[in-house]
Amino acid sequence: PCGELATRAGIWRYRTDRLNQTFSASARYATGLRNTMGLAFAADGKLYGTQHGRDQLHEIWPKIFPNPEYDAENPGEELVQINKDDDFGWPYCYFAMDRKKLVDAPEYGGDGIVDKRCSTKKEPILAFPGHWAPMSLMFYTGTAFPERYRHGAFITFHGPWNRAPRPQAGYRVVFQPLVNGAESGQFETFATGFASPNATNSQPDTAAHRPVGIATAPDGSVYVTDDAGGRIYKITYHAH
Repeated sequence: PCGELATRAGIWRYRTDRLNQTFSASARYATGLRNTMGLAFAADGKLYGTQHGRDQLHEIWPKIFPNPEYDAENPGEELVQINKDDDFGWPYCYFAMDRKKLVDAPEYGGDGIVDKRCSTKKEPILAFPGHWAPMSLMFYTGTAFPERYRHGAFITFHGPWNRAPRPQAGYRVVFQPLVNGAESGQFETFATGFASPNATNSQPDTAAHRPVGIATAPDGSVYVTDDAGGRIYKITYHAH
């Protein structure tokens, strides 16, 4: 077993009206989450999160994953719905895009196919392309945008540090339709053009702009922060 799960790879819950709380196992809310950057409550009162998948399956395990193309597309970046005591499988599992399910990690006997340790873990709602790096999650609460935007999730994708041999990708804000906490159609690119054209074919440090934070403004517009260009964008809707 992974001894680090006692203090890592999870979500802990604390009160906002109490001082001097201490970190403890009893405060653990959910486990098995590698890197949950985005957290948000939806209108249904449920907690959702985005998770970064791992890197370097081919580089570290070339005998198990001899094709670097597999490494470029796997694991998928996950959108999960989080309840108390949920276990999403990390570090024993990752989401295989070709299998469309959680499979065992190579450190625990996995080969990209077997799911002996992962068949009982909670699957994500859906998965996005590998290494896009989801940073922030938001459920739109304004009224300035069309009605359909109030039934889904906005996610910022920072872009990868490496997606070789495929071109770099991500660098965008997407909208994912959801109905009753389940996927309702394909995601759509909501805002793009952050990275320069050259950044998609080389290392991501050449990206001019990389979206990170997202929030609804009081007037119903949407703010997006950029940690490469040092900007805050305001996105508004104008009916045609």
